[in-house]
Amino acid sequence: MKHGAFDLKPACECDHRKEVESELKKVVLPKNIKIVLTGFGRVGHGAREIIDLLPIKEVSPSEFLTNTFSEPVYTQLEAEDYFAPKNGQAFDKAEFYSQPEKYKSIFAPYANVADMYIPCHFWNNKSPFILTADDLRNSNCKLSVVADISCDPAGPIACTIRSSEIANPIYGYNPITEQEVDFMSHNAIAVMAIDNLPCELPLDASEDFGNELIKHIFPALLKDDPYDIIGRASQTNLEGKLTESFKYLQDYVDDKEIVFKH
Repeated sequence: MKHGAFDLKPACECDHRKEVESELKKVVLPKNIKIVLTGFGRVGHGAREIIDLLPIKEVSPSEFLTNTFSEPVYTQLEAEDYFAPKNGQAFDKAEFYSQPEKYKSIFAPYANVADMYIPCHFWNNKSPFILTADDLRNSNCKLSVVADISCDPAGPIACTIRSSEIANPIYGYNPITEQEVDFMSHNAIAVMAIDNLPCELPLDASEDFGNELIKHIFPALLKDDPYDIIGRASQTNLEGKLTESFKYLQDYVDDKEIVFKH
């Protein structure tokens, strides 16, 4: 939509995933386009499934940064590809997940060679920003489209200044003013940040959700629950107090003001 290369039927107007996949056959990507994807969880793997339906080749992160290609390419990054310890030591995955504040983003080089970024990562609010306003303002930044599936407004991707809606999925971000603009404006970054993407395909989403309930949740409710699935998923106990896994919501319960750091 940003560059007018093709015209697809919106996913929300498709009956099911098969029709979406049929629409994707219309996609013709520019020969030199480069797309970067972060996240290897379920969201990242889901995005990869769609990308792999397109006429595009996967390359390694190092090839993505250094090579020139005559065909569309993408790369999928692990956390160690775009975060590094502040102390200059080797990346430690266990430490990163337990103490993310000890790490810094090294994503900027990817933004300087990629045309499109698809964030699908999990983000801890103690983690550093991945793509800052300064990164986006830098004259070397090449990004023109950010499809933020993770959708953390005021979070790690500076151009995701708000969530968008299925009916109006794209807005523009001016990296100089840091303000929202028409996404077709010159030098604007087109941002897709729909926070309820599964609602685009309600039939498929409902069927998948129902199947997971039947497979994993009903047995725990009706029989044994050796892995404490219900307990770990419960926000409150029988006394109405927050459970340990949801203690982070205490400020909301106490109606305290939540301050987001930019």
